[in-house]
Amino acid sequence: MVQNIAKPSFVALENIGKSYLQPNGQTISIIENINCQLQVGEIIALLGPSGSGKSTLMRMIAGLIPPSGGKVLYYNRPLVGLNPGVAIVFQNFALYPWLTVLENVELGLKAKGEAKDTRVQKALRMIDVIGLDGFENAYPKELSGGMRQRVGFARALAVEPELLCMDEPFSALDVLTAENLRFELLDLWLEKRIPTKSILIVTHGIEEAVTLADRIIVLGRNPGRIRADLPITLPHYRDRKSPEFQALVDQVYKILTNPDLPDSSTQETTTTSHSTIAPPPAPPKYQSLPHVRIGSVAGLLELIEGRQEKDLYRLAQELLLEVDDLLPIVEASRLMDLVAITEGDIQLGAIGEKFINSNIDERKAIIRESLQKHIRLVQQICQLLQAKRNHRISEELVLDILENYFTSKEAQRQLRTAMDWGRYAELFSYDEPSGEIFIEDSATEAEISNL
Repeated sequence: MVQNIAKPSFVALENIGKSYLQPNGQTISIIENINCQLQVGEIIALLGPSGSGKSTLMRMIAGLIPPSGGKVLYYNRPLVGLNPGVAIVFQNFALYPWLTVLENVELGLKAKGEAKDTRVQKALRMIDVIGLDGFENAYPKELSGGMRQRVGFARALAVEPELLCMDEPFSALDVLTAENLRFELLDLWLEKRIPTKSILIVTHGIEEAVTLADRIIVLGRNPGRIRADLPITLPHYRDRKSPEFQALVDQVYKILTNPDLPDSSTQETTTTSHSTIAPPPAPPKYQSLPHVRIGSVAGLLELIEGRQEKDLYRLAQELLLEVDDLLPIVEASRLMDLVAITEGDIQLGAIGEKFINSNIDERKAIIRESLQKHIRLVQQICQLLQAKRNHRISEELVLDILENYFTSKEAQRQLRTAMDWGRYAELFSYDEPSGEIFIEDSATEAEISNL
């Protein structure tokens, strides 16, 4: 009998948290209670919606920013300063335009104090491995986006990192270039032609994560926390059309689209993977609104009306949307009780059906009722307006409330979203020069009084 021997871990996160002090004295938590280990010989994907702290977590592992609480362990010792075993590939290439390809690749080696002959030799070897041979003396402006990202890979790998961190490395590339580079990296990893022991990739693409990773860590948000840690045992190279692959993608969609799903209903054991779902956290202190317009919600409802195929994964494929593009629209629709999400499938609810079959004025009335019933921020704005004799309030009053729960930037975005939704539903209006929210007429005022 062959025993499963656990792979050794060299980076461990113990009760990691990150928070920031706001100008008003409030502390906003970005990440809380992160516990996990990065093991030798695996590709780990960090996946989650925008604002879940994926990039922040990666930067703490690299030592670029310190945690506010807990500790990062590197070979069982608390990490202080930069992690000497980490190199990073950034999303936007981050090349120096006045340096040649060779000079850009040498930078990390130069920073480590390598002698010139040694660093040139190592840089040239990695340029060859990564497929840039013949472009050593070219400048970044002469290269395509894919070739610039290759330079980023070569620069990171030249320092022979134990852990290669990649922050959405393919998102700035066109689809075909990204696909080609993704599989070339996988080739280098599987053939052991690169020196790194493990790879950590931050991504917003569910299919990309299932294609590359041996393990997917799914993050939730407000604050960021681990919702699931999914080992993937499908052998490389993976057939994206296989039932096993699509079952894994559906499983991740199920987790992401059900933020309050209890662990007893999400913990699964299949022939392809074993899921360990973290216990559900306490409910967030304040409802967070996805930043989408009502027009996008209406477009989604129109699209799924009468469809036989309800699977979110296939819907995203059809629309050429990544998770960060589709899920906010789905979440907004769910918050307004227009759709129902079950096992990664989406379907119109009774209110959504009514919305689809209504004219514009009737649609506004439906959204108005949904906002008054389900959206806390809109409810608060309406209550504040009703309490004022002139039915006008300053947006600063609402921002003061929101900044107790969100960063200043996010508070602004939350308010803008709530105002977009409320104005569509004709619950209130906004005067930009004065920065005031107000009730426009007696008819709308009557609607507000029904709260």
